[in-house]
Amino acid sequence: MAQKPSLAKGTRDFSSEEVFKRNYIIQIIQKHFQRFGFAPIETPSFENSETLLGKYGEEGDRLIFKILNSGDFLAKADATLLQEKNSTKIASQITEKALRYDLTVPFARYVVMHQNELVFPFKRYQIQPVWRADRPQKGRFREFYQCDADVIGSTSLLQEVELLQLYDAVFTDLGLHGVTLKMNNRKILSGFAEIMQAQQQLIDFTVALDKLDKIGEEAVKQEMLDKGISAEAIAKIQPLFSFSGSNTDKLNTLKELLSTSTIGMQGVAEMEFLIETIQEIGLQTAQLQIEVTLARGLNYYTGTILEVAAPQVQMGSIGGGGRYDDLTGIFGLKNMSGVGISFGLDRIYLVLEELGLFPDSVQNSLEVLFMQDGQTPLVLVLKSIQQLRQKGVMAELYPDATKSDKQFKYAERKNVTWLVRKASAEQLEVKNLKTNEVETLDWNDFLSKF
Repeated sequence: MAQKPSLAKGTRDFSSEEVFKRNYIIQIIQKHFQRFGFAPIETPSFENSETLLGKYGEEGDRLIFKILNSGDFLAKADATLLQEKNSTKIASQITEKALRYDLTVPFARYVVMHQNELVFPFKRYQIQPVWRADRPQKGRFREFYQCDADVIGSTSLLQEVELLQLYDAVFTDLGLHGVTLKMNNRKILSGFAEIMQAQQQLIDFTVALDKLDKIGEEAVKQEMLDKGISAEAIAKIQPLFSFSGSNTDKLNTLKELLSTSTIGMQGVAEMEFLIETIQEIGLQTAQLQIEVTLARGLNYYTGTILEVAAPQVQMGSIGGGGRYDDLTGIFGLKNMSGVGISFGLDRIYLVLEELGLFPDSVQNSLEVLFMQDGQTPLVLVLKSIQQLRQKGVMAELYPDATKSDKQFKYAERKNVTWLVRKASAEQLEVKNLKTNEVETLDWNDFLSKF
């Protein structure tokens, strides 16, 4: 007996309805990417391991899917390491490729390899799947799409302003009003590490702090202690755990707390510019909010950090990004600052679904269905369908001459609007399945409905 098939954990099949809805989101994101001047590129689904490893921090490296070398991958492996069962040491001998973890590091590699062909500042967007060996849960998958927009080759904070506007434009168009654009600055976090005299433990500090909304204050403090950050140092940043007030209030508090840190005050100045500029030009429906515990545990961020939270729904971030001053430097191209954001397609889908924000028309894969009544000449129907399709109408003929009930149920399940029950060279008998209205129309009147 054949074994029942199953899906790999953390992956999904998508029905036609789901694909229509996903494409609806992608089309809106893509439309705004292009309106803001971003051009598309694509990169391979897998990269050389050396391209990816060491770019996301220790936690990120653990989540990278490695691809075993083709052929007898154990033949050249060190026998001693195999006997020791040391997976970390043996990995480099049996795997040289890995599935991409995100789109940003492959983008940096792309820029370095194609630098002589590009015009800087280079604005690109990319909509492709990525893979992470994470623990699957609601809104978190091992295979998922990212929709990224990045600008590289400019240090101007006006790029961050534009990306905030881009987030606002997309979510407004999707009908998801009131999203929170959370903002912090890596320099502010570096300033706090300086105050704590824990500059060498900046990564441990930010990785722990980034988990505050997930595990709570005490667990974050315990993780910092476990990483060797002293209780006295943690006490110096206690105001971080109870930060409140308006953006202006928070900026004033940060100026007081970081007054002795040069890098910290640089971060405050950058954040103040963005807050004031956005206040002047305004956002349509999004809310910009300073979030001083936001760290986004990726090592390559150096300035502004962004994360998007959906209103009314218990869900992780539906977007995020930030400034990286020298990401291409890891591939030999120095002094090439960049900034970018990402839209989490899968989580945005779940939010729109939960809030009922998908338009009914998104699910329509068929607008007109011609029934077979055994009397209407098939050539006439096929010519009619051809004419409708040339007008951009989704039209179809039921393929089998079978009972009308079966054809009707097919039309209902396909969410058809117009069911043509009978047709002649002059007239059609049509039923609007949305209103249940039956009409006899001549061809011109029927075509005018489209």
